[in-house]
Amino acid sequence: MAENQKLIDSYMDFLKNGKTERECCEQIVRMAEERGYRNLYETENLKPGDKVYATKWGKSVALFKIGSEPLERGMNILGAHIDSPRLDVKQNPLYENESIVYLNTHYYGGIKKYQWVTLPLAIHGVVCLKDGSTVKVCIGEDSGDPVFCIADILPHLAQTQMKETAADFIPGESLDLILGSGIPSKRSDDEKDGEKKGDEEKKNAKNETKKKILAILKEKYGMEEEDFGSAELEIVPAGSPRFLGFDRSMILSYGQDDRSCAFTSAAAVFDSKDDVPKRTSCCLCVDKEEIGSVGATGMASHFYENAVAELISRMGDYSELSLRRCLNNSLMLSSDVNAAFDPQHPELYDKENASYLNGGIVFNKYTGSRGKSGASDASPEFIALLRKVLGDAGIKYQMAELGKVDQGGGGTIAYLAAKYGTCVLDAGVSVLSMHAPWEITAVEDIVQAYDAYRAFLGIEKNPLD
Repeated sequence: MAENQKLIDSYMDFLKNGKTERECCEQIVRMAEERGYRNLYETENLKPGDKVYATKWGKSVALFKIGSEPLERGMNILGAHIDSPRLDVKQNPLYENESIVYLNTHYYGGIKKYQWVTLPLAIHGVVCLKDGSTVKVCIGEDSGDPVFCIADILPHLAQTQMKETAADFIPGESLDLILGSGIPSKRSDDEKDGEKKGDEEKKNAKNETKKKILAILKEKYGMEEEDFGSAELEIVPAGSPRFLGFDRSMILSYGQDDRSCAFTSAAAVFDSKDDVPKRTSCCLCVDKEEIGSVGATGMASHFYENAVAELISRMGDYSELSLRRCLNNSLMLSSDVNAAFDPQHPELYDKENASYLNGGIVFNKYTGSRGKSGASDASPEFIALLRKVLGDAGIKYQMAELGKVDQGGGGTIAYLAAKYGTCVLDAGVSVLSMHAPWEITAVEDIVQAYDAYRAFLGIEKNPLD
């Protein structure tokens, strides 16, 4: 129990300090280095038992623990993603409207826009300045920090709004963050006429509050307004993870899709029992899954493939064929969450094929939507092996899908690993309120996922060899 409590405490600390993919990557690298992992690209030669990591732009990371078998025989891979739905700040975002200063945003990933209004929000990210320096931004998390918010219409004036569909009554362009406010002034007809004639002095008077905000940004971060153009700022819910329920059996936090699986995957690799495993262990935590795994840091990029190529090269026997054999002979759990059965909305689920909180890790043979569109359909031989491994270890698991056939579905990184011939199965934690600003998981499922990932890393043979 003490070991489980330590795991949960570490997980909640990870969530607290990892609200962006950069912050998650930084934490994983720090934990890796504390455990003796070295930067792959700063290492000339590798041998069994060595531990290395590789990163891409500080937003994706791969961990490797070299096994005794040749890499051509394949690896055991835990693959998760560390990006989560949020609001991103636009490149020309700052404006003042009637003495209120706003930050213009563009939402990222699948969100219900109405869930993001009237919440306390924080700003995380980086600003890259022209002198080559990078400034980290994190404001809204400490007790002394201000927070930010998106305003909504009061019910008394919302008759028209409330006739709209849920998808439409909060337009994306209305998700603008309030940064500050000034004292409004009534304008005379002469002042209005002056504005029409292009009186710049009177126009500039309107932006006094914006100037005040810019002065604060200059003092705190050394940034000018144009530096927003080379910034990567993310708007996320302010606040720390909390235990949920009188029995403290659940966790309420932002970003548990998919950081619940990313953390437990990394922890499983760090805590693997064998100093020299038979098969090389890998934990892959990538970016951009919520928008299609695109870009240089997503699973659809060559980051993973390139890192494995570098690994083989440092083992002294690189060839294109060795790389292809390694990827083809690997086993992978696509460590991604599944929708937990919601008793308040049972009509959306096939109860016999749904996952439940406290039911253990979820095996999802196929994802996709409706007619399995976009799915990676796992091999039954691989699933049978996993059932035996987890059953022998007394680890709870459940087989499930994401909603009724014509109702839901979703995507993961599984199909992008399967294209190499890798044996891959989606396996992760059940989540209630998935993609909401605050998501719900069960403590028991976090522990079971961690145990399942550790057991998977001990597999010594590909069942389809």
